[in-house]
Amino acid sequence: MTTPSEPGHGRPHPRLSAIMSERRQLINLTYRLLGSQAEAEDAVQEAFARWYALSRQQQDAIESPGAWLTTVASRICLNLLSSARARRESYVGEWIPEPLPERMEWSGGAPDDPADRVTLDESVNMAFLVVLESMTPAERVAFILHDVFRYSFAEIAEIVGRTPAACRQLASSARRRIRASRAPATPAARQAAIVKAFKAAWEAKDIDALIGLLDPNATAIADGGGLATTFLRPIEGGEQIARAWVEIANRAPSDMTFLERTVNGQPGLVAQQDGVTITVFAFDVAGDRIKHIWVVRNPEKLRPWTTG
Repeated sequence: MTTPSEPGHGRPHPRLSAIMSERRQLINLTYRLLGSQAEAEDAVQEAFARWYALSRQQQDAIESPGAWLTTVASRICLNLLSSARARRESYVGEWIPEPLPERMEWSGGAPDDPADRVTLDESVNMAFLVVLESMTPAERVAFILHDVFRYSFAEIAEIVGRTPAACRQLASSARRRIRASRAPATPAARQAAIVKAFKAAWEAKDIDALIGLLDPNATAIADGGGLATTFLRPIEGGEQIARAWVEIANRAPSDMTFLERTVNGQPGLVAQQDGVTITVFAFDVAGDRIKHIWVVRNPEKLRPWTTG
């Protein structure tokens, strides 16, 4: 937000710094609600715009600007989620949540600026976000606000326009979806080792090794959005995925490089050409096998990987 002071006044609002400090928390919330960093930032920008559209008297009458901004941003997201369903019906191919970069290699290092990125934990890993996409907008908002951000059902009721009891049921329904999809946790080091082995087998075009690393019922889904070439339908079965990945390796340009990177807080891979990220691969590892691969090639979703 670039507005240094309230419109119509020559001096900053005395609570400006406190209001601006809410931005990171709001981005954390809106990304989880929308699955898109670009849309999350737009929603937060709109919430701040509505704050600055208030008169000084109206602002002073708001006891908790942070709570006000959260309510407004959540309602914006609820409206966006409702309209997103219609938009995605015309989307070319599969729609995958926007992958978040973490500028840290597995071998070590530190994030460039932790204050400027969304906090990466279980609630932003790709498997979690994909399950969120199966929820109704109200379920998603109620669940995220209550289970992730610890808002009371009374507070959530004010946001979604339902009773606290109804919000409790919405969150409970969402929770059941999460539990049904959740596999036993695999230690991060083990996940990294499996994805590293997958990369090595892929580069070696070793189909048997790839099959050994994939769950027999594994699924691969790609998102090109009609803007990048990729497979339009999910590939099902470990052997089928292995064969498809060998074919991808055969067709890859000689200057293509594959890098180990953290994707939404978990081990993933990134394909670069001339230093530009053109594909991000997110993995869901269960036990010692890869259960899901999500391939994001839509360049609009890869902007955070190629800028900054």
